[in-house]
Amino acid sequence: MRHRLAVLIAGLAIGSVGAGVAVADTGGRPLSTSLTGAEEAPDPGDPDATGQADLRLNQGQNRVCFDISWADVDGTVFAAHIHIAPPGSPGDIVVPLFEGSFAGTDSISDCVEDVDRDLIKAIRQDPSAYYVNVHSLPDFAGGAIRGQLGD
Repeated sequence: MRHRLAVLIAGLAIGSVGAGVAVADTGGRPLSTSLTGAEEAPDPGDPDATGQADLRLNQGQNRVCFDISWADVDGTVFAAHIHIAPPGSPGDIVVPLFEGSFAGTDSISDCVEDVDRDLIKAIRQDPSAYYVNVHSLPDFAGGAIRGQLGD
């Protein structure tokens, strides 16, 4: 019985490591941005928080994969998105990246499937027209940290 449990746990651990490798090796165009509270608009975000967003946009597979990390975000992180807007302006969500309940210092890697090819093409052609932000509750529901792509 213990042997079966150990094999199951080992298999789950290997599967988790394999999932991380799949996210990192998804193909597509890489884009990255640093995230800060000062970049958030129209109101400043969390002044002490920082983060990093690394994306891979795969137009042929209709997929956006991401590795997002953040540190010192006040409250509970609940979502991150790609928005369309120039620096200093708020914009509409174009790709929801994740939702959940995360600590103020944490990270997540995953892929969003079935993203419109034309949208991926538009982001690839003009990344500076888009930004990534991370939202937290209770104080930064509109965005705690933000980074413009293509900067």
